[in-house]
Amino acid sequence: MERLEATSELQSRLSSLSFSSFPGITSKQSDKRPLDRLQNTDLSQSCTTSKGQADMDETKGDPEQHPEGNAAASAELAEGEGGEENNDAASSQLSAEMKAQTPPLKPPTTWTSAALKELKAKLRTEDDSMVTVYRGDIMTVHVPTVPEAKKVCWEFATDSYDIGFGIYFDWTPVTSRSITVHISESSDDEDEEEELEGPVGNGDVEKGSKTQTNSNLAELLPVYRQDSHTLVQGGSHDFPGEGTYLLKFDNSYSLWRNKTLYYRVYYSA
Repeated sequence: MERLEATSELQSRLSSLSFSSFPGITSKQSDKRPLDRLQNTDLSQSCTTSKGQADMDETKGDPEQHPEGNAAASAELAEGEGGEENNDAASSQLSAEMKAQTPPLKPPTTWTSAALKELKAKLRTEDDSMVTVYRGDIMTVHVPTVPEAKKVCWEFATDSYDIGFGIYFDWTPVTSRSITVHISESSDDEDEEEELEGPVGNGDVEKGSKTQTNSNLAELLPVYRQDSHTLVQGGSHDFPGEGTYLLKFDNSYSLWRNKTLYYRVYYSA
């Protein structure tokens, strides 16, 4: 009984107390259900929640959950690859057709002459027949075919040193009958020949050019170093059809020496 009375008296005192009895504490700083404000420290539940969230994220990124989108993407990719293959096939077919239309070329006729001084003396008096091909440069003479003639002829010589020489034929239809000269550095000439099919390059002029021809440009004479300082180098070639001859005088291999060139190009019936 004494214990019950003491307990009842303690409960009565506690119920009579209020938060205002303790300085600095108000009723707003408390909660009638303080246990509800404690965070859940159950690790197993936390792990389960994290795993569930990860599963949801994985489901969002799983491609199997979006078969329609994947099918559309695959179709677009296949269509793009198919388009590229079709373009390559069309280009190859066009190149093959153009090659079939161009007849095989006969090699040019070449010769040499000991009349070196006579040719130089004659060409010194003619305009644009005596030129300097600077070190590292390539001079290309463009000679179009003309209906009044049947072949093209050339002769050339140099002072003191040799020079590289080669001939190409361009099947592109002729738009001008003028003979023109183009001077380029070796790098510029390589860029121009990048349009050729296969491994491209000027090659070693001592071993001959390694150029592979395409449907428009054919190699008649590989670029070799010619002893044009000791003998006159000459030749001719019958027109294979309409097009333009490219006579290349190559000094790209020379690091120090410029070459004085005497040359002439003419037509013959």
